[in-house]
Amino acid sequence: MFPGGGQPNMQALLKQAQKMQQDLAQAQQELAEAKVTGSAGGGLVEATVSGAGELVALTIAPAAVDPEDTETLADLVLAAVRDANQAAQKMQAERMGPLTQGLGGGIPGLPF
Repeated sequence: MFPGGGQPNMQALLKQAQKMQQDLAQAQQELAEAKVTGSAGGGLVEATVSGAGELVALTIAPAAVDPEDTETLADLVLAAVRDANQAAQKMQAERMGPLTQGLGGGIPGLPF
């Protein structure tokens, strides 16, 4: 049933759907261009990811490199990447959440 018992205005519904599609495409583009940084070890390792979660840069301070202990360096890299990905997911939720609320909580295949 539709409010007022009438038929939906199909042209208005199509226009609304097109607007939502444009808004989603714009938000996805903005996320792809945005960059967030995560760090570990007090800044010894920094990872930068796009808002879409793609790793785009990794910085390792010389003080973090110990040839006798590569396991700790690997742990720091993983922690920095996870930190950056969490920041990207938060950005995605903030940017895309309002746009996808009317779609039943999300769009299949998208990480939010």
